[in-house]
Amino acid sequence: MRYFVKVEMKNMVGRSREEAQRMIKAIAVLLRNTTWKCGRVERLVVNYLRDQIRKFGRARTPVTEMLQHFKLKGKQKSEFFDAIKRLEKRRIIKIEGF
Repeated sequence: MRYFVKVEMKNMVGRSREEAQRMIKAIAVLLRNTTWKCGRVERLVVNYLRDQIRKFGRARTPVTEMLQHFKLKGKQKSEFFDAIKRLEKRRIIKIEGF
């Protein structure tokens, strides 16, 4: 009897490439205006979304726009995606995919 195991390519933080690409194409929506118990990167994300609402009156911001604004590379980029996931888990932001 043979068993087949599905092997999936993972990047540094254990996320599949498809999921990372979906995250880049997604839109972040600020649900709650709070940074209580948030880390440094999480506060940057919430403050950026808050400023977008204040300046332009829009609660939706593409993740690519935030990546360009923060000028993230390498490990910082993966920390940014982890921070977005934590904020979504705590229901502070919502990630809407295409």
